Amino acid sequence: MSSYSGVVVSDQWLHSQFTQVELRTLKSKFTSMKNQNGKFTVGDLPSLMLKLKAFKEMYSEAEIRGFLGDQVSDFSNEIEFEGFLRVYLTLQGQTTEKLGDQKNSSSFLKATTTTLLHTISESEKASYVAHINSYLGDDPFLKKYLPLDPATNDLFDLAKDGVLLCKLINVAVPGTIDERAINTKRIINLWERNENHTLCLNSAKAIGCTVVNIGTQDLVEGRPHLVLGLISQIIKIQLLADLNLKKTPQLVELVDDSKDVEELMSLPPDKVLLKWMNFHLQKAGYKKPVNNFSSDLKDGEAYAYLLNVLAPEHCSPTTLDSKDPTERAKLVLDHAERMNCKRYLSPKDIVEGSSNLNLAFVAQIFHERNGLSTDNKKISYAEMMTEDVQTSREERCYRLWINSLGIATYVNNVFEDVRNGWILLEVLDKVSPGSVHWKHASKPPIKMPFRKVENCNQIIRIGKQLKFSLVNVAGNDFVQGNKKLILAFLWQLMRFNILQLLKNLRSHSQGKEMTDADILKWANKKVKSTGRASHMDSFKDKSLSSGIFILELLSAVEPRVVNWNLVTKGESDDEKKLNATYIISVARKLGCSIFLLPEDVMEVNQKMILTLTASIMFWSLQQPVDEANGLSSDADASPAPSISGEDESSSIGGDLSNLSIDDAASDTTVSSQIDSEVSSMPE
Repeated sequence: MSSYSGVVVSDQWLHSQFTQVELRTLKSKFTSMKNQNGKFTVGDLPSLMLKLKAFKEMYSEAEIRGFLGDQVSDFSNEIEFEGFLRVYLTLQGQTTEKLGDQKNSSSFLKATTTTLLHTISESEKASYVAHINSYLGDDPFLKKYLPLDPATNDLFDLAKDGVLLCKLINVAVPGTIDERAINTKRIINLWERNENHTLCLNSAKAIGCTVVNIGTQDLVEGRPHLVLGLISQIIKIQLLADLNLKKTPQLVELVDDSKDVEELMSLPPDKVLLKWMNFHLQKAGYKKPVNNFSSDLKDGEAYAYLLNVLAPEHCSPTTLDSKDPTERAKLVLDHAERMNCKRYLSPKDIVEGSSNLNLAFVAQIFHERNGLSTDNKKISYAEMMTEDVQTSREERCYRLWINSLGIATYVNNVFEDVRNGWILLEVLDKVSPGSVHWKHASKPPIKMPFRKVENCNQIIRIGKQLKFSLVNVAGNDFVQGNKKLILAFLWQLMRFNILQLLKNLRSHSQGKEMTDADILKWANKKVKSTGRASHMDSFKDKSLSSGIFILELLSAVEPRVVNWNLVTKGESDDEKKLNATYIISVARKLGCSIFLLPEDVMEVNQKMILTLTASIMFWSLQQPVDEANGLSSDADASPAPSISGEDESSSIGGDLSNLSIDDAASDTTVSSQIDSEVSSMPE
């Protein structure tokens, strides 16, 4: 297998303005637009620019041509890729000016990790460095590098080998990564570094981060705005982890009746935090509602009221008496310090309305002292509202999978968020492009109930066209939030996506449709080819609970990815748990984007075992093939690192593996490999 080198731009400054995913997308567009003579002229630029998402809704072709006319005199002049990139950046700058100060008030998890200007906040950087120094200071591997100095680029340099980011993910959601799978040698080579970043990006998706437009190469280069954007999401997931009824049933005090409880369960964690803050501010007599973590907190008054009601023993009357916002902000932080709250922001950050740091600070206050009642009657009611373990695990898996597709809407709670039908229409359009009639769909907010039913009825119609099993299922079942039917539909949708991804590797669908049986046969044949005797009869074969067969499959597709010294016999529950945890991290390290839990392997959850096996197969079939012997062209080369992102020209979103198929590669190579590995299997 050949290692990934990325798109190289000779001008270092120009190279630094783009992520590798952006460069790959733009290079693909640029190459596809060359005329029959293999040339690209200035006159070709307007039509190309209109095909890019960044500009197609902002300009007409005439406007772009007029803009270019001010820059060049001859439209017949040939232009190279780097010249095209410079025009792209200039036009991007024009777009920024055109947009002015418009901002989207989206959840931090939906916010992209790239920006037009690629700037970073020094205040945020300093706060996140303090967080890392605090939580990872005693880590056996990292302690020799910590504490980091926020005034330097130590953070970005340390992030280049991937260990820091993997460890930070485990702080945010303990147990996400089996640390035995992290390459932690003092000096690691390029492919080991790429493995760490592949593991990091796939694990970040598995805890709910949005990682579109960021690839392993970007992390290897330590690109500041991307590294900081990812760290920001990871830390916020950690700080907001308890803001749900499952973790903190006392939150039920914020609402009055069952209908309000359902609404509370559907809110994203940052909105729950705002609701909690306003609940206490109302009790404290503060008249203005706080609707955001920026402008509404600039004067510091809301903080003063909040801290006074939560920790009256540290109350200081001078805080509210102060007329200077900066002085009041300083007194607020002094009050918080006496409550043992870590300082995530400075007085300047409060006055300037830093939304990320204010959110982190309020979350820290919540963790330290939420001030909620311990009314047993209300708490027991909240506990009754949460789902059973299996339902909760499935909801989590489908939620993370949907969010990995890169659709416009971020899902916080599957059962609540799909009820208006819009999100499922977005998913259907992603996995089966062109299937949705958007003219007949209603976009949220939807006030009229029948519009929601119309959306969901269209979902059912499309599902039937895709041959889903939907007997006696109506759109209104989704509107009413029928969990069993919603989960059943989502499984069929996810399975359809899996089989389509595999089918799309078959040279434009030549040959038979891909089936579950094909995946099963492929896995058994792959393991048998290594001389091992292991075999699985089906995806619910109880022998799979030991994890041995799946580890042998992973080793078969990439021998070096499994360290057999770390594998147990898988006989006791503890041994099975160790193997299952290791399997998930090894698969992600390889390049598989998967959302199952160790319990799914131990209990042999048929659906999750199928998705895991299919993901390994998808990764394996994308690797270069030596036509002479059907083996990988470079048996000793490193696994190709994954690329997480969404190519604008791609109709496939959220690949089971983060690896993108090289546009320049021959379809027949992949097709011949599938034909040799699947079609030749004994029936």
